[in-house]
Amino acid sequence: MSKKILTSALFAGLAAGALAALLQFTFVIPVMMEGELYEFGDRVHFTDLGPMSPAGRPDVWAELPRHFSTFASNLVTYTGLAFIMVALFAIVSKRGVKISARAGLVWGLCGFFAMNLAPAFGLPPELPGTASADLDIRQYWWIATVAATAAGLGLFAFGKMNAHYALAVILIALPHLIGAPHLDTYYGYAPPEVGSLFVARSLGVAAIAWLSLGYFAGALWERD
Repeated sequence: MSKKILTSALFAGLAAGALAALLQFTFVIPVMMEGELYEFGDRVHFTDLGPMSPAGRPDVWAELPRHFSTFASNLVTYTGLAFIMVALFAIVSKRGVKISARAGLVWGLCGFFAMNLAPAFGLPPELPGTASADLDIRQYWWIATVAATAAGLGLFAFGKMNAHYALAVILIALPHLIGAPHLDTYYGYAPPEVGSLFVARSLGVAAIAWLSLGYFAGALWERD
């Protein structure tokens, strides 16, 4: 069993991490680098003529060494997530739950919902230079949201009574009813179009990476 967990998690995590890094280099990091131009003052959105600025994104491949840590962190992060997922596979398998590639897709979708989509409902991904509430408070809210959402999804999946489902709804909704920490005013350096594209692409890449992680982990688990 331990060998099965090791091999499934390792290969699934490395594959998903490499895919996530490639997608980030192609779609997310260029938008982030464009946001940095406004953060450092190389571009200005608001001028005497109104809110206007040139469009165009830097070439991420020209600064590839700078972003090598992104590739490495993706491999480490998704491998760690894969070990958590496969460990849960082992637990539920003992309860008679069948794990397959198709089931892995569902697990990956749940992982995306818990770790990316639900927190983004209150704290969407932010461009460099975006003014935000205190970092510690945002981190506490993010961790609480991920934990509550994961617990709620677990109750939906394995609960057997209506009380379990009701508690699941409460857990998933509670962080958002409390509210994510935000500033009292809105202001930023970059055009809102750049910020919205960064949010959309960040969540899109995360969804693909999570689905890939679940699929690879489920397929490897089923094969072994």
